[in-house]
Amino acid sequence: MNEKLKWVPNQLNRVEQETALLPYFTLEQVEKVGQFQRTYKQFEKTPLQHLNSLASFIGVEKILVKDESYRYGLNAFKVLGGVYAIAQYVANVLQKNIEELSFEQLKSPQIKERIGDLTFISTTDGNHGRGVAWAARELGFHARIYMPAGSADERLQHIKNEGAYAEITTMNYDDTVRFTSQLAQENGWVLIQDTMWDGYEEIPLWIMQGYTTLVHEIVEDLQQAPTHVFLQAGVGSFAGAVVAFLQQFYEQEMTFVLVEPHVANCYYESFKAGTPQFVTVGGEMQTIMAGLACGEPNPQAWQLLKTYTKISISCHEEMAAIGMRILGNPLDTDERIIAGESGAAPFGCFYEIMTNEQYKELKHTLQLDEHARVLFINTEGDTDKENYRQIVWHGKYANE
Repeated sequence: MNEKLKWVPNQLNRVEQETALLPYFTLEQVEKVGQFQRTYKQFEKTPLQHLNSLASFIGVEKILVKDESYRYGLNAFKVLGGVYAIAQYVANVLQKNIEELSFEQLKSPQIKERIGDLTFISTTDGNHGRGVAWAARELGFHARIYMPAGSADERLQHIKNEGAYAEITTMNYDDTVRFTSQLAQENGWVLIQDTMWDGYEEIPLWIMQGYTTLVHEIVEDLQQAPTHVFLQAGVGSFAGAVVAFLQQFYEQEMTFVLVEPHVANCYYESFKAGTPQFVTVGGEMQTIMAGLACGEPNPQAWQLLKTYTKISISCHEEMAAIGMRILGNPLDTDERIIAGESGAAPFGCFYEIMTNEQYKELKHTLQLDEHARVLFINTEGDTDKENYRQIVWHGKYANE
């Protein structure tokens, strides 16, 4: 598996449930999500950086990077999904619409009296769990967070610092999800997970909707639609939400590209199989792109991504590393972006496609030329600072 990039076009028909999930991601729905999230008094919009010097150097019209490393002071976007899902759960218990409630109201003693004590439980590589822990603590609830084998101790400590119980298991991500689901059932805890299965559909959809606030902020700042959007996959919930909103908002053709690590490339393998049903991958899935170390697609996200994705890319660890270095060392007046491993992976793949003759066919297939306006979302900052330094300072995972 030494290939830097492997890619496969999406040959699946753009049919099947195409409209079933889209109504959850209309502008009207997304504005409702943002309305609640903005009731948090420290809410701030994250920046959309225009890397004009790099775009000129690399040969495209625009390079745009939404930098989620600033979100809520938590260094990652995931909190948007966790806090919205918890708020929606509480709103349902209260039999109220989310639009009727604010962040402060949910913290009130009156509401605590009505709903009692709640414990939220989740599986995470770090960012999602920290977001759930933060949201639970801010709203006066409890959180229990479980992490797959190989998770970084620094990310574990971040979660504990939010007041949650947290531990690293001996299982991979997907098996840890099954474990936490069982714990939730046995103890009456509320599972906040960003993937779904039969009987567990509503909360994952709320999490996906929560992510759309960052996409709404992007379109508010753009005068022209992007022509290309590179997205990191994981279980696909984040990518699916982005695609569902942008496709409807712009009502025009866009080229969506999915990126995953070689060891956890369930979307790549699914598109390669070319069947309506997705494929899962197993094993330890040890990768520096910890946020993408997922072997089973979210079926809701799969319905969206198999409809709109053009190309799926499976990549080597080097691609994340090169993306981190380039974004952290900008050209001329471009802004510096501190991107973690999962946040930088799509950018590293893009750079490789644009600069390596080996991928000339892929570059042509994607029509990455002087008219391309390419959007990336840096989903995390240096959430593992030691590894960030090893990569950016000391050249770990050098691009050879």
